[in-house]
Amino acid sequence: MRSRMILIVDDELRSREGMKKILEVWAAGQYEILTASNGVAAMQILEEIPVELMITDIRMPEISGLALISQMREKRIQRKPSVILISGHAEFEYAQQAIHLSVVDYLLKPASREKLIASVEDALKAGEEQEHIVFMRKMADPQLMAIREEEAALSDPVRQAMHYVEMHIEEAISLQEVAGHVHLNGSYFSSLFKEQCQMNFSEYVARRKLQKAKELLLKTNLPIAEIASRTGYQTVKYFNKLFKEYDGMSPGQYRSKRNGMDGHIQ
Repeated sequence: MRSRMILIVDDELRSREGMKKILEVWAAGQYEILTASNGVAAMQILEEIPVELMITDIRMPEISGLALISQMREKRIQRKPSVILISGHAEFEYAQQAIHLSVVDYLLKPASREKLIASVEDALKAGEEQEHIVFMRKMADPQLMAIREEEAALSDPVRQAMHYVEMHIEEAISLQEVAGHVHLNGSYFSSLFKEQCQMNFSEYVARRKLQKAKELLLKTNLPIAEIASRTGYQTVKYFNKLFKEYDGMSPGQYRSKRNGMDGHIQ
């Protein structure tokens, strides 16, 4: 498994190596600390290696830190890292541009060990949260999202039924079972659910189970048979058939395609 990367960009050798030593002790092997002495070298690294966090000086020859961030945002690189800017000068204009470029933090040189580490930890956390949001958007079923957005307007029995599905996602779930749970006649519950959610209850269950399956396909290396079992399907054949019906490809193809697009997701 490839190491997680932090990139330090600074044309001053002492500053660059000082930060590297501090972060190597802090990282304790969990991150590899890369360095670049200028923006050109930094861009080459970013184009070749997925970096989680970049710490860059603002004032550098050829390409400034701000120009480097702008170039990085425009280029198609494997991963756009979170960014911390460092500067020897407290200039308001720099801080304004940093905010515009969505920089996580802005540190003045020389930053203390404590401030540097705190800033790095905050930036990595922010990056993970953003990555999770992007990940969930890529997996999201638009029809399930539409129902979630209107959840407050749904009746109590329908909300209870949706909660029941969440709690029993690893089991086979029948309409009659859920109707009994919400104390309604099966036919009435079926009509009520379709009226409020614009889809049959069985379709809702299938979509929610497939959403869970997609999460397992991308976040784990579990065999497809195990994923089918964990989403309440007794046979892989039926699971594959249903997945292809809704997504136009097999679970294996979905995993390969998505992991090819987002190689950093494990």
